[in-house]
Amino acid sequence: MASALEGAGVNYSYESQKLKYLRPQTYTPDFVLPNGIMLEVKGYFEGSDRTKHLLVREQNPDADVRFVFQNANTTLNKNSKTTYGQWCDDNGFEWCDAKSKIPNEWINLPPP
Repeated sequence: MASALEGAGVNYSYESQKLKYLRPQTYTPDFVLPNGIMLEVKGYFEGSDRTKHLLVREQNPDADVRFVFQNANTTLNKNSKTTYGQWCDDNGFEWCDAKSKIPNEWINLPPP
């Protein structure tokens, strides 16, 4: 991900912000773009990760966390037909697949 961002000429910070959620805990996004978009890069997307991100969003409604999946077509588990990408769609998260580039609109979106 860092190489892709650098190759696109995008400045970013790596694990530079922390957001509190529930008990209190903190969530550290993988990458933060200059416009404030937080990228969470995922290979395996466990149930505990999904729960955490729902809580983080609920308790930090202004945070813009988006997912970059190694393979967005992976199903949540062997008994599920729901893919990682579908879970994001169903729960209102923006996402992309790492096989494609990060959408330019994510990179070019001006800061809030």
